[in-house]
Amino acid sequence: MIKILIVDDEPNILLSLEFLFKKEGYHVFIARDGEEALDIIAENLPELIILDIMMPNVDGYEVAKHLREKHKGIKIIFLTAKSKQQDIQKGLDLGADLYLVKPFSTKELVAKVKTLLN
Repeated sequence: MIKILIVDDEPNILLSLEFLFKKEGYHVFIARDGEEALDIIAENLPELIILDIMMPNVDGYEVAKHLREKHKGIKIIFLTAKSKQQDIQKGLDLGADLYLVKPFSTKELVAKVKTLLN
């Protein structure tokens, strides 16, 4: 079963995305900040991470940097409110496979995840 890690400090987003991707048949892990995400990655290496940027403790940029140094094969989707061109460029420079801005379409997100994983 394909594993997805969803990292966001917004409880509503975590719950809705967890439900959505479980319904699609994925094994879903959730983390409320970057620190928790790094712990989960160490124990349960996911195939894909949906990652917010602005979070307490360790932000999404740091998580992405760590992933690209240690686990190059993991797909990264930034899902964030940071919509400035410089933020998008930084995310892509850190190795993100996709950068989506909130608010977002869940239908589009599911389609993009399926594309990235196939």
